[in-house]
Amino acid sequence: MNQPRVVLGVSGGIAAYKACELLRRFSESGHQVTVVPTAAALHFVGEATWAALSGRPAATETWERVHEVPHVRIGQQADLVVVAPATADLLAKAAHGLADDLLTNTLLTARCPVVFAPAMHTEMWEHPATQENVATLRRRGVIVLEPAVGRLTGVDTGKGRLPDPEAIFAACLRVLARGTAVADLAGRHVVVSAGGTREPLDPVRYLGNRSSGKQGYALATTAAARGARVTLLSANVELPAPAGVDVVKVTTALELREAAVKAAAEADVVVMAAAVADFRPTDYAAVKIKKRDGVEPAPIALVRNPDILAELSEHRARPGQLVVGFAAETDQVLANGRAKLARKGCDLLVVNEVGDGKAFGLDTNEAVVLGADGSERAIAPGPKEDLADAVWDLVAARLGAAEHG
Repeated sequence: MNQPRVVLGVSGGIAAYKACELLRRFSESGHQVTVVPTAAALHFVGEATWAALSGRPAATETWERVHEVPHVRIGQQADLVVVAPATADLLAKAAHGLADDLLTNTLLTARCPVVFAPAMHTEMWEHPATQENVATLRRRGVIVLEPAVGRLTGVDTGKGRLPDPEAIFAACLRVLARGTAVADLAGRHVVVSAGGTREPLDPVRYLGNRSSGKQGYALATTAAARGARVTLLSANVELPAPAGVDVVKVTTALELREAAVKAAAEADVVVMAAAVADFRPTDYAAVKIKKRDGVEPAPIALVRNPDILAELSEHRARPGQLVVGFAAETDQVLANGRAKLARKGCDLLVVNEVGDGKAFGLDTNEAVVLGADGSERAIAPGPKEDLADAVWDLVAARLGAAEHG
């Protein structure tokens, strides 16, 4: 079996040292990696380090091995080009088609998926010039991951941090798994909810559910790998943030509703994969509820939470917006799913059976996707990322049909 050929471009930012970990993950998982650092990148990490970690000479000069035409062949022969970190300067050159070194020549000749993982100070990322360059690249089908929020160079903190190498690697694996058909969500903003809400009873207790958030995080990861700008509404999830995804943390159903309505205002697609509590305690005890000998606890009165999926479906924030729901059922799965689809008013409903040893907390899932148009598609058991890609296939087809309808 041929080793996937990956070009790892490294531009001149302090985060270049993190690319060493990304390179290690590619190499140890059987990928053939050619590192193409810029001259500035070599000030941060030397050529010997790249060669030692990849087991191959680093490609640094356009004029080396001229008879092999490296400025053309490296990009032509790659299955994936990933640039991490991608500086503001590198993004600008790529957006405008400049080719003044080996890496930018490689980007112009690549006919495979290209992924940029930007890293820079917040002001540079938010500058209109950088945002326009990113928008240009995304319109061309290039995948530009959103930077993470965190500590930057010096004492600065904000958006612009390179995503964790593990998360970049996971996104790249999804890109490689799909080959060239990866950017069908480019230019789209998608909102995904994940996890399970918790409704506090007292300072130490809550009403909750067993959702791990893995399916929602898989949806976010695969959407980013297909070029989308992703907002992930994360309800009590203990998972690392996917690369290139804006994470909004929530706890309760009311917090999730507020975040979902706000995020949906600018979204092309909203996928509500979180397990939202149907009820919450009417009263919250300010101190821990104590048990008393010989006294039975008072009944817990509940009040209904808002139906977020039905609300988003009824009040679409923008024309053509698609809304996808999830239905976790324990019995009469399809019958309950069809009834819920009619009741919720969403475009697609992903129905899966849950219970002991099914769905919750596992890395695998299976489902049937019901469409408001009467369609049904069964998704065979497999990794949750595969189910996520199947959902995005259906979404992308509907978005494309709407554009050409």
